[in-house]
Amino acid sequence: MTLTELNPVGNFNSWEKSKLDELKNIDRNEPLGNSLLFENEGIKLWNITLEPGERLPFRIQKTNYNWICLTGGLAISRFATGKISLVKFEKEDIGYWEFIDNELICDLENIGEEVLNLNVIEYKLTFNVFQITKYL
Repeated sequence: MTLTELNPVGNFNSWEKSKLDELKNIDRNEPLGNSLLFENEGIKLWNITLEPGERLPFRIQKTNYNWICLTGGLAISRFATGKISLVKFEKEDIGYWEFIDNELICDLENIGEEVLNLNVIEYKLTFNVFQITKYL
C-alpha cells in the first residue's frame, strides 16, 4: 500500500459540504466494514467490498486491526484532521493499525475502475492479544 497526501492536515477548503456535514454528524456506531463475516469473544472479521465510485462513510476506528487487500485498487481516504490521502493497494498487501488510547476517523472511497476488496480482522478492546495463540 502506498499513500500520497493530496490535502494537508488542517485544510478543509477543498472538501465538499456533504462530506463536512457527514463528518460533523458522524454515526459513532458505524461498523469497520460493510459485512461482518465472523465474530467471537476476541475478534471480528469484516469484509470491505467497494464497487468503483462507492465509499464507506466516516467511521471511528479505536480498536487494533489487521487487513489484507484481496484485489488491489485505488482509493481516497479523508481524515477528520482535514488530510486527504490517495491510497494505492496492491493485491495481497497487508497492514496492521494500532489504536491503543487513540482513535482515527476516516472514510474510504474506491476511485479505481475495479472492485476493491479487503478483509479486516478487528481485535476487540477486551481481548488479550496473547489469547490469539489458542486459535492457532
